[in-house]
Amino acid sequence: MFFCSIARADNTDPAQKEAAPSQQAAPQTNKTENQPKASTKNKEQQAIDESVKKALQDPKSGYQFTDQTVIDMAKKLAKSPMVPPLKAPKALTDLDYSTYRKINFQQNQAVWGNTPTPFSIQLFAPGYLYKDLVDIDVVENGKAFPLEVSPSSFSTPNKKLAELIDKVGKFAGLRLHYPINTKDHSDEFIVFQGATYFRAISKGQTYGLSARGLAIDVAQPTGEEFPMFKHFWIERPSVTQKAIVVHALLDSKSVTGAYRFGIYPGSPTRIVVKATLFPRQDVPHVGLAPLTSMFMFGTMDRSDEPDFRRRVHDSEGLQIQTGHGEILWRPLNNPKTLQISSFYDKSLKGFGLIQRHRNYSDYQDLEANYQTRPSAWVKPLNDWGPGHVELVEIPSNSEGNDNIVAYWQPKGGLKKDQPYRFSYQLTWPNDTPVLANKPHIVRSAKGTKLFGKYKGNPEVVIDYSDVNVDDIKKLHINASTSAGKILETHLVKNPHINGIRVYVTFDTDNADVAELRVALSENHKEIASTWLYRWLKQQ
Repeated sequence: MFFCSIARADNTDPAQKEAAPSQQAAPQTNKTENQPKASTKNKEQQAIDESVKKALQDPKSGYQFTDQTVIDMAKKLAKSPMVPPLKAPKALTDLDYSTYRKINFQQNQAVWGNTPTPFSIQLFAPGYLYKDLVDIDVVENGKAFPLEVSPSSFSTPNKKLAELIDKVGKFAGLRLHYPINTKDHSDEFIVFQGATYFRAISKGQTYGLSARGLAIDVAQPTGEEFPMFKHFWIERPSVTQKAIVVHALLDSKSVTGAYRFGIYPGSPTRIVVKATLFPRQDVPHVGLAPLTSMFMFGTMDRSDEPDFRRRVHDSEGLQIQTGHGEILWRPLNNPKTLQISSFYDKSLKGFGLIQRHRNYSDYQDLEANYQTRPSAWVKPLNDWGPGHVELVEIPSNSEGNDNIVAYWQPKGGLKKDQPYRFSYQLTWPNDTPVLANKPHIVRSAKGTKLFGKYKGNPEVVIDYSDVNVDDIKKLHINASTSAGKILETHLVKNPHINGIRVYVTFDTDNADVAELRVALSENHKEIASTWLYRWLKQQ
């Protein structure tokens, strides 16, 4: 499907002021530190590099840090080929999942854990799948101080592992804590671990889908390139601040980048992301604001294996708000073969992977609790220009595998030596934010026409909730297919959802693939999301 528009999106960054570095005196973390006076802000990059080197040799000295520091580092890094990251030793990467899970950061070692600051930091040890070693610094009063590993940083199954982690001296990621559910308990609400992956939750949610800093060559024949966040900086908020800032330095064979995350935990949690990329080479297939999720089966397709559950997925649909305001809904699929779908647009207003169903009865899973998994919604804060939302659906036979990827691919990709800047707000709601108090597509299913003139032909059913019309005869169904023809459409009231049900019967003329499109309108005005689906013959 092709969509074009010229509308512009809001370009403000609300995290810029609220989550600025605190100017208060730095309370204790876990070690007493004598902090010299900060150097002046107008030092050249060489001086910054020297101060960083000195800090790594003597962590107590610290070094001057501003938002520009990471941008300057990324710019300089892009001038030379990528140096492979340091790896954890084989003794750690050979650990199985159950053993690695027993390595836990000591809560009494949490950075800012025993101070009035409501945020605290806990860290991940390298091992198992997390082979790349990363540096993590805290920023207080405009100075950055590297965090150190000690034998007491982690509880481990045995002393030998503790000594090995201490010898490695670096981490594999971080997690932040803040009281989002109750005032007297600090909850883990966001994790940065592995490549550029991060996950977040809002009040009442449990972890589900993931976000990434950048995607390169997803589903390409050459294989995917995985950038990594090699260095993090966490700014210490003041006692009264309800937001925190994390900076990250991205490195990859093709590109470097500086990321700033203004993070607001709550209901819902939201993250304002500002990024500057420095391509080392042309990157034609790049994905901005990538989201990664899991979909096994739902109402559009059932499991090939017997399963007592009704649905198994972290996300059930891709939602898009185009530049000219049209809302699209595309149910996800677990195909037999790799499927890539592109939704062309200009000045995109938003997209996301949505977990709409919120009742236990929708899933019947006492362990996974899919009804509490978050949705994720990306809202550009500057004009992203022409390009397309790309949806990648990968065949999967395990709910332990992420097989869904969605991102924005700018037209023309990235060009060597041309910096690329973009910003967006990433929200972790229960449903699509822009559809609040509006009709929703709450269910779609497929089957075969059981009676009538077109008996035996494929049919889809779409349920729209909260459609308030006096006379459904005034509603019009606009249905089309890219292959074959639409045979019949009709709608009826659905009082169980205060809405309507639409039936569409069609003939694909034996085509292998058919792109279906259904829109509901009243007086030539669309009143709900446009429903899209890729019909595959083998399914």
